[in-house]
Amino acid sequence: MFYRQSGIYHTRYEATRRLWPIPFERWQVGVILLLVLAAPFYLSALYLQSYLLPWLIWSAATLSLTLLMGVAGQLHFGYAAVMAIGAYSAIHLVRFGLPFEFAFLGAGLIAALIGCLFGAAALRVKGLYLVMATLAMQYLVDWLIINVPAISGGAHATLQAPSARILFFSLENDLVRYYFALAWAVLLTVFLLNVKRTSFGRALVAIRDKDYAASVIGVNPFRYKLLAFFTSSFLGGMSGAVLAFCFYRAVTPEQFSFNVSTQLVAMVLVGGLGSVIGAFLGAGFVLLAPMILTNIVAMLSDFGWLNVSVNLLSHLPLMIYGALILGFLLAEPLGLAKIYDNIRNYFLVWPFKHSRR
Repeated sequence: MFYRQSGIYHTRYEATRRLWPIPFERWQVGVILLLVLAAPFYLSALYLQSYLLPWLIWSAATLSLTLLMGVAGQLHFGYAAVMAIGAYSAIHLVRFGLPFEFAFLGAGLIAALIGCLFGAAALRVKGLYLVMATLAMQYLVDWLIINVPAISGGAHATLQAPSARILFFSLENDLVRYYFALAWAVLLTVFLLNVKRTSFGRALVAIRDKDYAASVIGVNPFRYKLLAFFTSSFLGGMSGAVLAFCFYRAVTPEQFSFNVSTQLVAMVLVGGLGSVIGAFLGAGFVLLAPMILTNIVAMLSDFGWLNVSVNLLSHLPLMIYGALILGFLLAEPLGLAKIYDNIRNYFLVWPFKHSRR
């Protein structure tokens, strides 16, 4: 079988700490990377810009939130506000004449500083009380964006993303936007894969499991909770800038509402809390499943295989989507990443009896 550890000898610490010690997994990652790199050459522009590009960007945003919720164990129900700060900051900084590379970093820094102000509540509260603090951030940012014309131009205004260049390549080009979003998603993936192997990541995991016990062994919860909110908000703000310049090309307050925050939390939970591959699976499921189901239901209706009323037809994809979420969570509460891990573990030991566990 392809999933085998035969021939793998743990004789050096460097080999043991490899991200993918099984050769098949290294081949698997390489093939996936080649497929996404070559996607513009075998996918139409419609599928590339409407499906693959937003999936990469929202996966990057989910990875940013995974650092806070999955690794550090801090709840955040206002993450769309963090992305909104990054999106609007990047647009205004480019309009002021700053190169996009500096505006990109500046968007992350501004989002991180504002996110830390509300993240400071995590130093004194946790659980539902922390949820309320992050909700306050969401509604306050929404109110400021809508009611301060200097930020958004007004409640119903649309702020166009100005022309920008990244490393001498114009972001007006579809290929440049796609590869920039891909590079950002890959960078965050590598960062999340390695963060748990660092002292910073281990400290966050200790705080997630029990902050009192972490303080006993020398981990400073005050410092690391602030660092978790700062780092996650920094990455989320930059993801918001990527979303504004590479996908939306124009931002409105409705694009970063509370509904978007709940979708981001759903991406983390459905994919698998704290899992890197779960961020991609969760983002793909939450983002793409409703569109795919809508197309399937419309196609069945056009062929006459689904004879229902127009009202039911419009609600049927969402009903199936909700049933799929419940089904996945009932089958595996730890998310889609755990289902993938169960399949992987099955092939690791197949055909022995203990493969059924």
